[in-house]
Order: sequence, then C-alpha cells, then structure tokens
Amino acid sequence: MSTPSWFSRQLVPWYRAGHRPLPWRETKDPYRIWLSEVILQQTRVDQGLAYYQRFLQRWPSVVDLAGASEEQVLKQWQGLGYYSRARNLLAAARQVVHGHGGRFPTTHAELVELKGVGDYTASAIASICFGKPDAVVDGNVYRVLARFAGIGTPIDSTEGRRQFKALATELLDPAHPGDHNQAVMELGATVCVPRNPLCDRCPLQSKCVAFSTGTTSELPVKAGRTKTRNRYFNYLHISTPNGLYMQQRGPGDIWQGLFELPLIESERPLKRHAMLTTLNKTFGPGWKIIAGSERPAHVLSHQVIHATFWRAIPSKTFTIPAPWRLLPLESVRDLALPKLMEKWMDEQS
Repeated sequence: MSTPSWFSRQLVPWYRAGHRPLPWRETKDPYRIWLSEVILQQTRVDQGLAYYQRFLQRWPSVVDLAGASEEQVLKQWQGLGYYSRARNLLAAARQVVHGHGGRFPTTHAELVELKGVGDYTASAIASICFGKPDAVVDGNVYRVLARFAGIGTPIDSTEGRRQFKALATELLDPAHPGDHNQAVMELGATVCVPRNPLCDRCPLQSKCVAFSTGTTSELPVKAGRTKTRNRYFNYLHISTPNGLYMQQRGPGDIWQGLFELPLIESERPLKRHAMLTTLNKTFGPGWKIIAGSERPAHVLSHQVIHATFWRAIPSKTFTIPAPWRLLPLESVRDLALPKLMEKWMDEQS
C-alpha cells in the first residue's frame, strides 16, 4: 500500500476531528449518499438538508423512490430549481431497481450509466460507499487544488479538467478514499472559500502556493462565462368561480413538467396597452385587463426572467386553448410550480 501524500496526511485528520455533522456523513448507504449529492449539486447545505430529510421520509429507499410519479417528485423538489435533476433522480432510481435489482452498482463505469450521474457523483459514491480509489473533482476541489498547487490552467477547459483530475488522483489516499474526498470538499466549503478564504485555519497553509504568493483571489481561473439572456414572461391570472386556468410546461425549456398560469412570452416588457393589444390579437377581441403586477427579476443560471402577472377577463366568445386546464384553487396548491409561480400563488391566499 502506497504512503498517503503529505496533502492527505494533513487533511484527513483535520476532517475527522472537526467536520460538520451532516446526516449523509453518518452512512455508507449509496442511496443516501447519491440523494445528498444530487440535492447539493446546486444547493446550499442549509437549504438542501431539509429537502434531503423530506425525501428520505417519503421515500426511504431507492425502491420506494422508483415507484413515485414524476409529478410527485417534482412537487417534493419544488423550490430547489434545476428541475432536470429531479427528473434524472427518478429515472436513475428506476434504472437501479429495474436494471440492477435495487442495488447500486459499485464501479465508476457502471455508476455513470445512471441518468444524471456524472464523473463527480460517480466518484463520490464509489469512494465513500465502496472504498474505491476514485478521486472527486467539483467546484470546491478545483478551488482547493488550484490554490494549493498554484495552477493557472482554466478549470472550464479540457486541459484544466484533465490536469485537475490527474492531480486529485495523485494526491488521493487509496486506503481512505472516502474520507480523503470528503475532506477536500469540506475544506473548500468551509475554509478555502471563494472570497476571503480563512487561510489561518487551513491545514495546508504551509505548502499552499497561492497563500505564499498572495494569489488566493486570482485562483482558480475560468476561461469564460456563459452569457445570460433576458426573457419577458406575461402570465394571465384569470379568476373564475371554478378556480384558475393553468398549463403544464412542455419539454425543451426551463421548468419542464411544472405548472404555471397561461403564458405569453414577449420580446420586450409590455405596458398595459401593449398587453391588451397582444391579448386581443392572440385570442380575439373583447379582453379586459384589471391590473398588472411586475415582479423582481428572477435569475436562473443562464437566463433572467422578467415576469408580469396580469389579472385579466377574457371576452365572452373566448375559446379556451387546449393546453389550459381549469383547476380548483385547492388543486393548484398541490401542483409542482416554479418558485416564481409559487411565490405569486402564496401572495394571493
């Protein structure tokens, strides 16, 4: 057995002595580790913890989750965003049950075959649950390694991904890969943070290149950022004695499968007169607008949604479009809604 690197000899004892007491660190159950990793991919720990506990309470095992409907999972996921993760979660659970007899595969190659499981998640499960010497590389790890080794290669480049994976593998303690991987991630999450890192608390400080050269604020390097685009959503809040009209979003766009009020998307913000003209042109004359409520910008990863909710009354000859559904208010509360829509509905109660 090879001797652990200096990096690992400093980091693993530090981790074992004082890591945050999170429930997924008290188990090697691959279902629970996988669930925590999927939830935490784009979520803060303090927010993700409640979702993790609710998921386990409702679906204690992968078999239970595989038997859920997509609508149930999306509703449980509501508020976390990135809803493709929820759909992938359900699809992967069904793969484990129907393709692996309800047992998670143990190798990296098999794990990445599960829907939504990439290199990082596969490495985390393989190392933590099955003791495989499989190094993880995520945002926290990139930051720790870039600063420790003084690497200026962009982390979002092909060469950068190769270089950092190779270094992570070289530094990994093969005897304790799970603790090692969790130690690096913990350091990045609590000490080697993006801004104002707590270098005086870091067990790696004495050999950290970025600390010794005063370049912690410059590392890691990113080659470029994806441009965001603005979108203008005009929602129709049409109250009737029997409830509200709603529609379900289709594939190929944000919030797939979630429910929302009927939507007209425009190329620019619409004032009241322009919105009324649009309604009459789209659905026929005779519409009335009672009020419009412009909401704060809703920022997604690569899009900014500018939403206005219009209380409107259709003409008496209006024909309801096929995608619209008239639902009782109590039923609307049970639907999986985007966060933007959920906030609006909460304000109407």
